[in-house]
Amino acid sequence: MLFAPKEKGQGLIEYALILVLIAVVVIVVLRLLGPQIGGVFSRINNSLSAAPN
Repeated sequence: MLFAPKEKGQGLIEYALILVLIAVVVIVVLRLLGPQIGGVFSRINNSLSAAPN
């Protein structure tokens, strides 16, 4: 019973590390693909603006 609080804290730290890892991966992917995604949205916006009403 003396080790229960440490295990609970250890589990929280593991979840926090997983969330940090996911956040880092998302940031890296957005930094790499950001300009390409922005280009896609720009083309969509331009084609919608050029469409006749």
